[in-house]
Amino acid sequence: MMRLATLLDPELLEPNLSGCTKMEAVDHLLSLIARKDNSINIEEVRSKILEREGIEDTSYGHGFAFPHARNDAVSKMYLALGVSPEGVEHCKDGSHLEVVCLLLTPSNISKLYLQTLSALASFAREIGNLDKLKGARSSYEILDIIWQSGVMVQKKITVGDLMRFDPVVAHEKQSLKEIANMLFRHRLSGLPVVDSKNVLLGHVTDRDLLTAALPEYTSYISCPECDLPGEPFEELLKRADQIAVEQLYQVDHETVRADEDIVR
Repeated sequence: MMRLATLLDPELLEPNLSGCTKMEAVDHLLSLIARKDNSINIEEVRSKILEREGIEDTSYGHGFAFPHARNDAVSKMYLALGVSPEGVEHCKDGSHLEVVCLLLTPSNISKLYLQTLSALASFAREIGNLDKLKGARSSYEILDIIWQSGVMVQKKITVGDLMRFDPVVAHEKQSLKEIANMLFRHRLSGLPVVDSKNVLLGHVTDRDLLTAALPEYTSYISCPECDLPGEPFEELLKRADQIAVEQLYQVDHETVRADEDIVR
């Protein structure tokens, strides 16, 4: 194990992060990395970061965001961190985004990449760390705060280290139309389904929606030359407000404990 602080370079720590959006903050941090290594194709790296953000928002909550990318435009791992006391935008949990941690690694580095993200999440969850960072006046103060936190980069990564604490969920009485909109809006392929007390009942996926619309759709997928029938899906859409997710969700889900190793 090693302390998270040992991975940090004072030249890549910014106590007064500029920018009004997450990507403007990322651009500022990329400029710090470019000063350290002018051989990096910053536009290529930026494109990968945007691509990753398009898949899933990397705002973690608690005022932190962890934009990251694995790309061979960089030859080693870079970790840049910036603090914006005024906040650059809103997080998914309603808080202001005040700390942006940018992590770049080559594509052949995977374990340390996950271990570092896990350590950053542990630091973000610890009450008081955000306020300490917001009070930092120099990069060396930032480094000292992270050192004093004692957060370690662990060899073992658990499910609890990486899991989200504010997942998007579907309620059993919600309509098919609402579920479809949620999947699209959050760029997800499935959602856990809960009851009125937020007890897990099962899950619903985009595949389940397709199955409801086209019961034989798997046979059409295996037969590319076949014409897909339009009527079933059109009829389903007409009734989208009347069909509840409780009619579609699956119960054959697997569960894991928060203390389980992420690699099984």
